[in-house]
Amino acid sequence: MARILVLDDMLDAVKLIKRILQREGHEVIDFTEEDDALNYVRTHSIDLAILDIKLRKMTGVEVLEAIKKIDSSTGVIMLTAYPMKETEQKSIKLGAKAYCIKPIDNEELVEKVTEVLKMN
Repeated sequence: MARILVLDDMLDAVKLIKRILQREGHEVIDFTEEDDALNYVRTHSIDLAILDIKLRKMTGVEVLEAIKKIDSSTGVIMLTAYPMKETEQKSIKLGAKAYCIKPIDNEELVEKVTEVLKMN
């Protein structure tokens, strides 16, 4: 299956997403710090990144942009509890393939992960 990076500043959210995706057979590498996640991406290949929009030091959109500079083929799904059309449009323009609204719906997350992985 796929190697998926999950970045959210809330540890509970990271654990939930990890549990959902591991049940589907994916390898999940989880982070709560942007720097750690970006360092991982610089030294390991990943198939998909799931990024929260609101983080501690950077925005998820900034992390998306950095990941795409490292490897433009990486699929990205953005997460947010605060949906804003402007942020969604900017994320899509920068290369995100999907946008999920929190609280996370397990089935929707699995469907979007499957769709994005098929695109790559």
